Amino acid sequence: MKIGFDAASSQVVRFAASELESYLDRMLPSPPDLTIRLLSSGGDPMDGFSICVGEREGEIRGSNDRSVLLGVYDYLHHLGCRFLGPGRDSEVVPHITPDLLPANYEKHASFRHRGVCIEGADSRENILDFIDWLPKVGYNSFFLQFKTPYAFLARWYHHLENPFLTPESYTVSDAARDMVGLEEAMKKRGLLLHKVGHGWTGEALGYETMNWDPNPRPLAPEKEPLAAEVNGVRALWKGSPANTNLCFHNGDAVDLFASLVVRYAKENPSADYLHVWLADEYNNVCECEGCRETTPSDQYVELLNELDRRLTEEGLSTRIVFLLYQELLWPPIKARLEHPERFVLMFAPISRTFESSYDLTGDAVPIPDFHRNHIVLPTNLQENLAFLRGWQKLFHGDSFVYDYPLGRAHYGDFGYVHIARVIGSDIKQLRSMGLDGYISCQELRVSLPNALPNYVMGYTLFDESADTEALIREYFEAAYGSRTGEVLAYLSELSRLSSCDYLNGKGPRVNPEMADRMEQIIQVCQDFSMAAPVGGAGLFWDLLAYHRDYVVALARAIAALARGDRGESGRNWRAFRELIGRKEAEYQPYLDVYRVLEITAKYTGFSPDEG
Repeated sequence: MKIGFDAASSQVVRFAASELESYLDRMLPSPPDLTIRLLSSGGDPMDGFSICVGEREGEIRGSNDRSVLLGVYDYLHHLGCRFLGPGRDSEVVPHITPDLLPANYEKHASFRHRGVCIEGADSRENILDFIDWLPKVGYNSFFLQFKTPYAFLARWYHHLENPFLTPESYTVSDAARDMVGLEEAMKKRGLLLHKVGHGWTGEALGYETMNWDPNPRPLAPEKEPLAAEVNGVRALWKGSPANTNLCFHNGDAVDLFASLVVRYAKENPSADYLHVWLADEYNNVCECEGCRETTPSDQYVELLNELDRRLTEEGLSTRIVFLLYQELLWPPIKARLEHPERFVLMFAPISRTFESSYDLTGDAVPIPDFHRNHIVLPTNLQENLAFLRGWQKLFHGDSFVYDYPLGRAHYGDFGYVHIARVIGSDIKQLRSMGLDGYISCQELRVSLPNALPNYVMGYTLFDESADTEALIREYFEAAYGSRTGEVLAYLSELSRLSSCDYLNGKGPRVNPEMADRMEQIIQVCQDFSMAAPVGGAGLFWDLLAYHRDYVVALARAIAALARGDRGESGRNWRAFRELIGRKEAEYQPYLDVYRVLEITAKYTGFSPDEG
């Protein structure tokens, strides 16, 4: 067998050839007399590929270099490979006979934007494995937040929230070094690189802003006029530079902010999309007299126009992603983007419920009045969509949703089946919502008990007509073999009884119905047989066994919390924390211990001091 490509082929096409050759060598007992050529048609930004393989020769052609790689992985999927999660140990690679190699089909991506944004606590190997996995299941983008992903790497290497692991040294310089390797891994695969987002306001105030942590150094006197005035004070918001807004009535703040962005754009031409966001948190915008005369969104649009003018003067074509989030959900009243073709709208409904999918069937609801620093974020899906429609009346350019099913909500779905179905349904409605894709803001270690939600997300983003139930069945057959039906029924029942909203702090904490559901979950777990299946991937059976212990421990803590027994809930949560802390070294790639503990303490309401 020979895998061919043109001598002038790019690094991405050459990598695609090596991947195809490597997998086929593993799949075929003896190589047939077959030549497959890999060809790129050029620079069409929309991904698409055609597969035409006969008995003696074949061709995989992509609309761009990345699409050649996507076509290779899709062809391998067609031949029976299953890429069930990040890391080679999550793959199922079958042995086949040469008569199965012929194929003739083509596919075109449904959406332009198909990606994931880093969150949680991650080792460099976790990130590299995730980057490697992305194109295997149809994604084309990855977003490394801040100027370097120091926050996410440091959380892991410092082993925050886990006293059972010894902290390791990890510095901002280490993150800068790792950033080079991560970008190289992305470019080798032709993945679109999204950068920064958070951190601009903190940098404008004189802080190297690589995370959301409080900074003990007070705001310098000369920087105070640049900071938002809140409750009569210009200072860091709760000590955090990343969460501190600027006073955009102050021309010096606008000038400094714009200069920082333009300089970064000049120095980082590798960024396909540069995200320009304001401070995180909400109800922390400037209350000075000048700012009160307008709205945060009007000031934001004027800031973006200033960026556009300066980038144009520098001859830079940098694509800028702007954010509909918190106060910026409210559309501007007067300001409009002067050159919308430079910009990409990103709708971020962070406060939405994940108990159900987007609802496009109900009557449209009005946007509530804006009350400076007294806003209430919408959880209702119709309310969230009202904000999007308001902006879409003013902006008709490129856009996507930036959503959070695997950032917090998934911890409340113990079976991962419900959240996978919500993701599939959400994606199928993107076109009707006027959006051209989806980037998931999420942890990368989200494979306990499996990585089904990201599997459904990737394949459905590439093909919006994909059957969610068929993808679920395909995944479970590869992971659980002869016990597919039993495991699917088991995890579906856990999903039915658990609650994304309750774990994320929505609704009263004392909830007798929730307490009863948690007790039912414990019984379902105890009744499920862990007898090993025939076929399937052994890793996923091991994960399922650990997952049962994890679910029982967390359900006991939630049951006590929902009964109103704070003492018992605290004791049970500490037992849960000890279980996953002691097991993290063994199951590190699959569960983000830092993040689940942060979420359950901050949102669910557990306290280690109680009980």
